[in-house]
Amino acid sequence: MRVIIVGAGEVGLQLAKFLSAEDIDVVVIDKSKDKLKRISEELDVALIEGEGGSPSVLKDAGADEADIMLAVTDIDETNMVACLVAKVMFQIPRNVARIRNLEYFSNEVLLESLGINPAISPEIEAAKAVIRLIEVPFAADVEDFEDGKAKVVGFRIPPESKLIGKVFKNLNLTKPKILIGAIKRGSKVIIPAGNDTLKKNDIIYLPVKREGTDEVCNSIGGLSMPVKRVMIVGGGRIGFYVAKTMEDKGISVKIIERDVDRCKFLLKSLKKSIILHGDGSDQKLLEEENINDMDIFAAISNNEELNIMASLLAKSRGAKKVITIVNRTDYLPLAHNLGIEAVISPRLITASTLLKYVRRGNILSLTTIAEGKAEIMEAEVHEGSILIGKTLQEVELPKKTLIGAIVRDNEVIIPSGNDEIISNDRLIIFTLRESIKQVEQLLQ
Repeated sequence: MRVIIVGAGEVGLQLAKFLSAEDIDVVVIDKSKDKLKRISEELDVALIEGEGGSPSVLKDAGADEADIMLAVTDIDETNMVACLVAKVMFQIPRNVARIRNLEYFSNEVLLESLGINPAISPEIEAAKAVIRLIEVPFAADVEDFEDGKAKVVGFRIPPESKLIGKVFKNLNLTKPKILIGAIKRGSKVIIPAGNDTLKKNDIIYLPVKREGTDEVCNSIGGLSMPVKRVMIVGGGRIGFYVAKTMEDKGISVKIIERDVDRCKFLLKSLKKSIILHGDGSDQKLLEEENINDMDIFAAISNNEELNIMASLLAKSRGAKKVITIVNRTDYLPLAHNLGIEAVISPRLITASTLLKYVRRGNILSLTTIAEGKAEIMEAEVHEGSILIGKTLQEVELPKKTLIGAIVRDNEVIIPSGNDEIISNDRLIIFTLRESIKQVEQLLQ
């Protein structure tokens, strides 16, 4: 498979990193020498300096033989032109574009005429991630599958948890039935086996039914609480989308925004939210606005330094849960080490969302965890698959891979070894990066 990536920024770098690790033929195009140099220092992939929408540049990149193009520069128009040229001149089967302007993003006729299939909005994907975390307040990470009927919840083990130190095969996690699909321990990810144990501050990833999240939370020592009050730092596209969704759910929202003109837009566009002109890291302002009464504090501005500082301040002043957006991937470990509960990277989310279009097999949705070290994918089992008719204990899965849930006729099954796979089942699969190619082969 040949994949052309137009754009060598953070999203392009992450995509190249994921794909080159799997021996996919990757070509990265960008007009910035510095960005290409950064990739060349980290990865062994083909690099071309030039405009992504240039026919000659795309020809040099091997567009005649490309299977997919991912246009992920910071400029919408560059991505759109690249997709149009790829469609008209090279007939590349799939062209995916990163589109930030919501007027472009929502215009299906425009996107189809340009050959974009599909468009990805980083701001909308990030806002959805924030909303999922607000809806499951005890979680450090939440991913939705089957329109939210099934979720994978990342939960940080508290120091006093009764699960710490116990061998997995001796854990009694049957009421409700709980299956641990993956463990994030520092910078490592573990797909657990029977003899593994849990340690303090591990983040465990659990497939759960939507209606069973609170019950699972209570059984593993989490704090399930209703969310009534949310404070948001940053009234940009992400903050606006989150606030509008919270208003629709009847949740009280306060937004702190530095830009006066943006404050005016928010006042006109939102019905119930309180708009505050100020600095989200201003301790006096936070205290005046009763930060200690907030169920959720979400620092989701475009300034990651402000987000981190505001989050630490809010946490120290009594906010029950803190969510932080960090764009630069080299800041992610810092934010985690500072004790911020939930850290979101829009660029990693965008890269993760794009990956499902590159994967082989019947992949319906996909997300990465732990900066791409592991993937959680949803795949459909079609007639003729070697999986059909086998129980989970009979299926020969690749190493470091686990089936965490089966979705069948709108029912979510947390499986045991005796559950059998049938045609049209949708499987939620946990796997480490090194096993992805074998999982793809199994699903084809």
